[in-house]
Amino acid sequence: MQPCLALPCLAGLIFGSDGRAISPTHSRGRQSQRYRYYVSQLVLRGSAADGPPIARISAAEMEGAVIAQVRGLLRQPEVVMGAWRAARASAPDMTEDEARLALERLDPLWEELFPAEQARIIHLLVDRVAVGPGGADVRLKLDGLASLVRGLTTPAEPAKAAARPAARRC
Repeated sequence: MQPCLALPCLAGLIFGSDGRAISPTHSRGRQSQRYRYYVSQLVLRGSAADGPPIARISAAEMEGAVIAQVRGLLRQPEVVMGAWRAARASAPDMTEDEARLALERLDPLWEELFPAEQARIIHLLVDRVAVGPGGADVRLKLDGLASLVRGLTTPAEPAKAAARPAARRC
C-alpha cells in the first residue's frame, strides 16, 4: 500500500505524545515543488518553549508507515475475528473466512483507489495515531472494520445478476 498521495489522509487522526493534534500543512520549494508534512500544534502556535518531541513529520513517510501498520493489523487473526463479529451484527450469515477474504481484498485494491477514497478508508478504519519518539501507534475502529468487511463482501447472487447481460427489448 502506498501513501494517500496528495491528500492529508491522517488529518484529524494524528496526535503527538503530549496529546495535542498534529496538523497537515505544506510548503513550496524551488521550482514550485510541494512538500507535505504534519506539524505539531505547539510549533504552529509558537508556544513551545522547549518544543514538542516531534515537531514535524514528512507526510509521505508518516502516511506510508500508518498504512503499512494498518495493513499488518488487518492480517492479524484477532483483528479479523473482531471485524467478523462486528460485521455479523448486520450480516448474520457472514462466515469468518468471508471476513478474512474481504480484508485481504483491500491490499491489491489500494493502488487502484483515488486518493479521496484512500483517505475515506483510512478515516473509516483508524481511530487515532499517537506519534512519539518511539514511533507511531495506530488504533483501529472496530465499527469501521465491520463496515469495510461488509463493503468488500459481495453476495454471490447480485454479482451473478450484474454479470449477466440485460435482456433486450424489441
